Amino acid sequence: MANNTISLQSLLEKEKLNGINFLDWFCNLRIVLKQERKEYVIEEAVPNDPGPNASRADKDKFKKHMDDMVDVGCLMLATMTPDLQKQHENMVAYEMIQNLKEIYEGQARQERYETSKSLVSMQNE
Repeated sequence: MANNTISLQSLLEKEKLNGINFLDWFCNLRIVLKQERKEYVIEEAVPNDPGPNASRADKDKFKKHMDDMVDVGCLMLATMTPDLQKQHENMVAYEMIQNLKEIYEGQARQERYETSKSLVSMQNE
């Protein structure tokens, strides 16, 4: 299984997130995290610490989430350009994704819309 993880992670390493490739990078990130069963880390906010009186199961669940969050955050930072790394180095994975979506998702959709519009225009000529 480790070899599969390494080969899937190479998808992200081929082209680091640079801002203009957010949608492709995010799609590849989701593929890697789904295979590693850690996709939930970018979809769910950081849980509250269950506290010292919580059940062992709740403590274990919290610890797993925190450990997975560190793994995913490191993977994300490693697949960003240095400028983006600096901007996000003090964020957890969920916060990084929320911030990146806010910055780039609308921009990327607009660019794809304009590209599609241009293609349709060229076909009608």
